[in-house]
Amino acid sequence: MRSENDPGGQKARSFIEEARRAQIVASAIEVIAEVGFAQASLARIARHAGISKGVISYHFAGKEELMEEVVNRTYGAIADHVLAEMEGLTTATELLRTHILSVAEHMRGNRTQLRALGEIFANLRTADGQPRYGIKANEEVYRAVEQIYRLGQRNGEFRDFDVRVMAITQSSAIDNMFAYWVAFPDHDLDAHARELADLFERACRA
Repeated sequence: MRSENDPGGQKARSFIEEARRAQIVASAIEVIAEVGFAQASLARIARHAGISKGVISYHFAGKEELMEEVVNRTYGAIADHVLAEMEGLTTATELLRTHILSVAEHMRGNRTQLRALGEIFANLRTADGQPRYGIKANEEVYRAVEQIYRLGQRNGEFRDFDVRVMAITQSSAIDNMFAYWVAFPDHDLDAHARELADLFERACRA
């Protein structure tokens, strides 16, 4: 059964309902990171959260919707952190470097979230068997980064280049930086991010 306050937006959720949903999402992240997507059943997530499976079913239509909420909340937290770090910056170079460095800064304390996201991206499928989070799911990220590149080209900081190609390249580089860090926990994530920021700054510079 789905809550009448679920995404359909008929009625705003109460504070208690939002807190419960956040609790469920947090437990889902921990369970997925620990046992993998396939073994992360709603029953297992419920046990981790100390609630009944029925409570999860009240708030989420099923595992797919819960997984989507994990992704949405995780990306929302990243965006909030990055935007806060960018506030007040005016040059494209500052914005570009801050985007790369602040994403790494936020995720440094959230390796478990990265592991969970990796499991979801690799395993969640649409009804026709296609990856739920394929390359097309990155469109919003590409467009946001393209705005920085276009600003730099307009004000003369950056050379002329295809902003879509550069946005795809930057996004892929960041994704692989995190994948490597998850696989090799001793890897210096901050140093990697600084090198990446230097690389893209030099690549874009007029």
